[in-house]
Amino acid sequence: MAAQFEEHRPRLRAVAHRMLGSLGEADDALQDAWLRIDRADTSGVENPGGWLTTVVARVCLNLLRAREARREEELAADRIPAASVRAVDPEEEALLADSVGLALLIVLDTLAPAERLAFVLHDMFQVPFDEIAPMIDKTPATTRQLASRARRRVKGAPAPTGDASRRHRVVHAYLAATRGGDFDALLALLHPDVVLHADRAVVPTPEPVLVRGARPVAEGAMASLGRARSAALVLVDGEVGMAMLEEGRLRVLLRFTFDGDLIREIDVVAEPERLRKAQVAVAEG
Repeated sequence: MAAQFEEHRPRLRAVAHRMLGSLGEADDALQDAWLRIDRADTSGVENPGGWLTTVVARVCLNLLRAREARREEELAADRIPAASVRAVDPEEEALLADSVGLALLIVLDTLAPAERLAFVLHDMFQVPFDEIAPMIDKTPATTRQLASRARRRVKGAPAPTGDASRRHRVVHAYLAATRGGDFDALLALLHPDVVLHADRAVVPTPEPVLVRGARPVAEGAMASLGRARSAALVLVDGEVGMAMLEEGRLRVLLRFTFDGDLIREIDVVAEPERLRKAQVAVAEG
């Protein structure tokens, strides 16, 4: 089985990465899965690839449920989650996220664990519903419904047209300028009297932050260059915005208000309760 595990490792790692959104946690999940596999009686296993996928998926499901429980604790305690630090190659993490689609990983983090498992295994790895159902103690029909519900969240909306298309281009340019450190290009996208609101979890600070004026707002955006590299365009409550992923978790949302083709207001959201209430979907186009 050790040889089978190594043969299937790329697929198993891909499953874990899409389930957890984080390369570090995906590698941890594979290590945990191998410890379970190494202790198991595998003499009756007829389909090693499918069986290994099931083991890895169950480990990931447990991790997602534990993550969900921590979120509930953070919300109950009004506590800002601390970022974990893992020894992961950031370039490899970025390449993997790019290959999957960073926006997709962000939206997947908003799904319930069972929805995410059903969608990832069926839609991304063609695992039949009757094999997924026992992992989440559901019937195949219910599992199909979970995947369908997740698919609607992931699908997003058609490519924007008219004013929505212009706003989409402005936000895309904002992200490109921030990622590239192009201060002048960013400044050109902002209304002279732009206002930025950031809740207390963004920095974090004891009170929300308010910044006025194009230059101060652009300078603040330049200071968040590292976060911009893990950002993608998404739909936030049906409007084009941005989201940032950190260790597989949605950490920050940006909502925009426009005055013509200029950004008039930016709302930066990081408080767990506000993130939870937002409807996030993949932005097409």
